[in-house]
Amino acid sequence: MSAAAAGRPRAAGFGDIARAVAWRSVHNFLSNPAFLVPAIVFPLFFFVAFAGGLSAVASVPGFDFPSGYTAFQFVFVLLQSAAFGGVFTGFAIARDFEIGFANRYLLAAANRNGIVAGYALAALTRALCTWTVLTAVALVAGMQVGGGGVDLVGLFVIAVLTNLTATLWAAGVAMRVRSIQGGPLMQFPVFLILFLAPVYVPLSLLSGWIHAVASVNPTTALLEAGRGFISGEPAVVALAFAIAVTLPVLFALWARGGLKRAEAAG
Repeated sequence: MSAAAAGRPRAAGFGDIARAVAWRSVHNFLSNPAFLVPAIVFPLFFFVAFAGGLSAVASVPGFDFPSGYTAFQFVFVLLQSAAFGGVFTGFAIARDFEIGFANRYLLAAANRNGIVAGYALAALTRALCTWTVLTAVALVAGMQVGGGGVDLVGLFVIAVLTNLTATLWAAGVAMRVRSIQGGPLMQFPVFLILFLAPVYVPLSLLSGWIHAVASVNPTTALLEAGRGFISGEPAVVALAFAIAVTLPVLFALWARGGLKRAEAAG
């Protein structure tokens, strides 16, 4: 080995770069109130607004969800916070490119897929913080949980996979645009697909075009499975997990394409 090669810094492997990216992202999130507070407050706001302000919806004829309206809306807010946790991680990726820090990752990494993995770990950590507070508030508010331990694991596995899907989507956009100006492109499709699902009432109570759209919206199956888990009456489990596993695989390819764009741009 030449002296020059011996003095050259060793490129970081997959695990090394993933841990470095995740640690820095999590540290920035936990130490900066501008990031931490909205991640906690916004899901709580939606939960209070939907579960509390719209609780009269539970008396609508045909609404027969066994665990009550609080649990019905908890599942939606849980998946919403999972998705937007991934989107906001995309904002962080774009910001890292703007300030030049992401380029340091590209130069330091021997396996640059570890960069995406690190951001995904950070997004999951961010989501876990939010879910802990959200779940505690929901239980204090009297949420009825009919499902057992296995059911609740199923619910949170769906939330984890939703978080991963949104993170990979946002990462793909952020690495192509490499600017926070790409924020609306990361956020709007996720917002749209979430709110074109059965948010306030079950699918059977929707009508017209919204019922037609919700029937083919993949988020609907995730919501129905999650609500089935929390009530102890699992439904569409196979379909929901097929969707929840397939989407991250597809968006991993999307994120990998964005990483290649970033590599080519230098």
